Amino acid sequence: MGEARLNRIRGEGESETSGPRRVLGSVAAMCIVIGAIIGVGVFFNPSRVAALTGSMGLALAAWGLAGVIALCGALTFAALGQRYNANGAQYEVLRDCFGPCPAFLFVFCNATAIQAGAIGVIALVCAANLLALGGVIEAGPGVLLAAALGLIAVVTATNAAGVKWGSRVQIVTVVAKVLALACIVGLAVIARPEVAPGAPAESAPKAIGGFGGVIAALVPAFFAYGGWQQALWISGEVREPRRTLPRAILGGVLIVVVVYLAANWAYLALLGPQGVSTSKALAADAVSRVFPEWGRRAIAAAVAISAFGVLNAQLLSGPRLIYGMAADGRFFRPFARIHPRLGTPAPAIVLLGAVGAGLLVAAGGADGVERLVAGSVFVDGVFFALTGIALLTLRGTPEQPLLPGAKAAAGVFVFGELGVIVGAFLAADMRVAAISGAAWIAAAAVVYAAWFRAKPR
Repeated sequence: MGEARLNRIRGEGESETSGPRRVLGSVAAMCIVIGAIIGVGVFFNPSRVAALTGSMGLALAAWGLAGVIALCGALTFAALGQRYNANGAQYEVLRDCFGPCPAFLFVFCNATAIQAGAIGVIALVCAANLLALGGVIEAGPGVLLAAALGLIAVVTATNAAGVKWGSRVQIVTVVAKVLALACIVGLAVIARPEVAPGAPAESAPKAIGGFGGVIAALVPAFFAYGGWQQALWISGEVREPRRTLPRAILGGVLIVVVVYLAANWAYLALLGPQGVSTSKALAADAVSRVFPEWGRRAIAAAVAISAFGVLNAQLLSGPRLIYGMAADGRFFRPFARIHPRLGTPAPAIVLLGAVGAGLLVAAGGADGVERLVAGSVFVDGVFFALTGIALLTLRGTPEQPLLPGAKAAAGVFVFGELGVIVGAFLAADMRVAAISGAAWIAAAAVVYAAWFRAKPR
């Protein structure tokens, strides 16, 4: 491997004009991690976890086990961040370990089925809650679609204008969403109303229960933990990345684990396991147990802010993968350009925003997009496992030793990801999504063979 390529992988030797500018500090990097993880899932996914486990103890066990796997993943990515800290670093990890094809499959699936789909769904969620705050409860499909497309355009423009603009939005939304969840926990601690009986037993979903229920519940629980890898994607713009990235990734994930366990305890304390499993608007139902008048409006605001933060995170970090792959010659060269004045990979940012908006329009709304991206947990699991295996093949050096415990954590992480993949087939309603995810990877392989097997010139 040549010296120039080694420098690019390590994030060294990049000038202010030829490459991304290192302007992000540790707070911004940590907020990228926290903001990418804490999305709208924590307001809804606990219902699915409770339905699969059937009890408070098992539900919290599933969230705790998913958190342990997430921490192992965080240590894995933190160790990789010491070696790979140019933009699109996860692409380079997979390329160096497995070759260009799996690395291309990862970026292609991520930028289409996962991130572009997430952009469409999250924009709709954000738009619906913003309209609800304005008194528009039943917005027509056309109004909702127009509002979502407007949000995508605004966030795309903000991130194209400069990485500092995107990071400032991330910091503000992270503080707001953590405070919102802390308020729910505070209600459960202070009020602790008598738990309502919830839905009749016959209308409650049948729990798998036991160990099988916990394993199946890892899929929705772990899905809510995903996002710490995005700090690695944007590592080419982080100052002192070898020191900053491990702290940001590990610290951010640890904060999220604590917040998630506390929030889930609060939901279960306010509604009970059966109430949580049957709730269609979990956070709103929980707050309404104490403040029925304005609880739902407050949660609408919290969900809107959280969704906006996740939307921003996708367009802040995701385009850096496209940029990194294009800079490596495995995608169209115009997307490897850095705007000379703004210092951002503006073409890659615009591309991801446009794909997200186009997918939203083509799919005809949230239901269509969710069907298209239903296999994202399976796809994530496959490439997370491969990334963990890649760390297991790395060797430390006297000048650059691996983080203590990194390889053991990577082993646990890989095993946990395999458990998530298996868990996707245990529940019948997840099995079709897993098959669709495998089909999407196969489709990406066809695209690679047809257009990008040889490097574009």
